[in-house]
Amino acid sequence: MLSGRHRMRRWVIALAILLGSAVLGASTGISNDKPRAPITIEYHGQSFYILTSSKGTRIAFDPHTIPDYYPDRIVYLKKVDAVCISHNHNDHIRVEALEAKEKGGKLKVLRGLKTPGLKSDWAILDETIDDVKIRTVGVFHDTKEGLERGKVAVFVVEVDGWRVAHLGDLGHLLTASQLKRIGPVDVIMIPVGGIYTLNGAEAKQVVEQLKPKEYIFPMHYGTKVFTDILPPDEFYEDVENRRIAILDENVIKLNRDAQRPRPLVVQLHYWAKEKKEK
Repeated sequence: MLSGRHRMRRWVIALAILLGSAVLGASTGISNDKPRAPITIEYHGQSFYILTSSKGTRIAFDPHTIPDYYPDRIVYLKKVDAVCISHNHNDHIRVEALEAKEKGGKLKVLRGLKTPGLKSDWAILDETIDDVKIRTVGVFHDTKEGLERGKVAVFVVEVDGWRVAHLGDLGHLLTASQLKRIGPVDVIMIPVGGIYTLNGAEAKQVVEQLKPKEYIFPMHYGTKVFTDILPPDEFYEDVENRRIAILDENVIKLNRDAQRPRPLVVQLHYWAKEKKEK
């Protein structure tokens, strides 16, 4: 559990991040970083994120239909342009939770593995969806080069001057070759719940390997409604140079703030405020 000091810190930072998002791009400092348009990140539990570009292009990652993450056991369809599937496990492939953004349009599905099954090989992708560039890097679900749980694809996204990496169900520290192929990143979504993926301590090591410049979003961890894996507490221990914001919202607009200590760890809630919508 987080200490009182950490709880106080997270709410102060949560307020700061929300205020900073309300005045996008505002900064009193001078930075050599390239200008970036704001992008939006939504979280829907487990490894299910949706990224929205400044032009409105929406890309989903690893959708699930775990009943406890959906109030009243209703799956609310999310409208997106494309969906990225890191691997073939059941809690990452539920494209039925989504529909094409354009009425009558076809949802584009980018699969990181070629076929279902443990022995499936990576489908190395390099795609452009409107203003969003997406490519994959092959990694493993375990520490035995996939012999236990198979392969996984990391999705690296370039959009609005941001480089975002969704690490899927990464289960090991990255090799020099994998780090080189992923390249520099501003934002990562990283599993921290252990048992089937990186645990909190291992995830911190991967953060040190990747050195994201701006934001770190934990994923694939235990919650009040889903206890099959560990909570993110271990990942938050001995934060030191990192800051933590634990929000009651499931969406945040990212902006470049030269005055904010970086990177910032952001834990989004897994339900939207409008979860009871009809």
